[in-house]
Amino acid sequence: MSDARTVWGIGLTTTAGDGTVLDAWYPEVHIGTLSEADAAASVESLDSLTGADERRNVTVDIVQLQIDLDEAPASTADAYLRLHALSHLVARPNEVNLDGIFGHLPNVAWTNAGPIHPDDAARLRPQLQRAGIQVQGLDKFPRLTDYVQPSGVRIADASRVRLGAHLSPGTTVMHEGFVNFNAGTLGAAMVEGRISQGVVVGANSDIGAGASIMGTLSGGGTVRVSIGERSLLGANAGIGIALGDDCIVEAGLYVTAGSKVIVADGPNTPDGGKRTVKAAELSGQNGILFWRNSVTGAIEAKRRAGAGVTLNEALHA
Repeated sequence: MSDARTVWGIGLTTTAGDGTVLDAWYPEVHIGTLSEADAAASVESLDSLTGADERRNVTVDIVQLQIDLDEAPASTADAYLRLHALSHLVARPNEVNLDGIFGHLPNVAWTNAGPIHPDDAARLRPQLQRAGIQVQGLDKFPRLTDYVQPSGVRIADASRVRLGAHLSPGTTVMHEGFVNFNAGTLGAAMVEGRISQGVVVGANSDIGAGASIMGTLSGGGTVRVSIGERSLLGANAGIGIALGDDCIVEAGLYVTAGSKVIVADGPNTPDGGKRTVKAAELSGQNGILFWRNSVTGAIEAKRRAGAGVTLNEALHA
């Protein structure tokens, strides 16, 4: 396997009393081949953090792992290393093989003291309460910030960003913003809406409040939706197609691949310079403004000149 597609990490796994590996945390993820010297130094730094936590009925152990990003996940520790690679910006979304990842991620009770097996969380509830341990979620994926603190990024509500999100410096995720695993931003961006699994947003783009981007998990996972640079997805708008650079979708407008769109192309086009197409035909094109005609209710699109939106530099510095 190519060194460029090989990553390694040394971290800690949490194992429940029944033997279920609940998670793995890697302080760093490296490209290339793991050496004996690297392994020895990392193990020494983590050794004091291992052992049993009887409150949660778990044991913490050291894990050393080297994987090929082109191969499918083979274990829980392997799956977590891939998610860490995405969140540490070692790999971009859709460039890591995540086939079958759900089968390697157990459902976990996430607490302010770390992961617990759901059965143990129910059984040990009185003891956990006395210890001040609270269950904050029940899911296969943990919060990003419990494992990785991305540099130069603002996240207003940590519960709305999953581990495996790829957030570039300068990104701001506001309180109602959401970023799934294997999704994120490729530069400074404003996220006030929803970025679904598999979706990437280009530099200097703005996902408006309440906006939604259809992901690649639903409908067979065959359609790749993305947003280019300097584009705006208006408040409460949504897309099921890709947007190129310098595009705008009007607030409140949802454009799916099958939406009928009236396009103004020019005077030589039949029907007075307009034609009707499915939105899928416009997918990924640059410099398009989508809006809904307030008189007819039809979705319309036209070419727009110049650059798209401009983010507040001070806000995203």
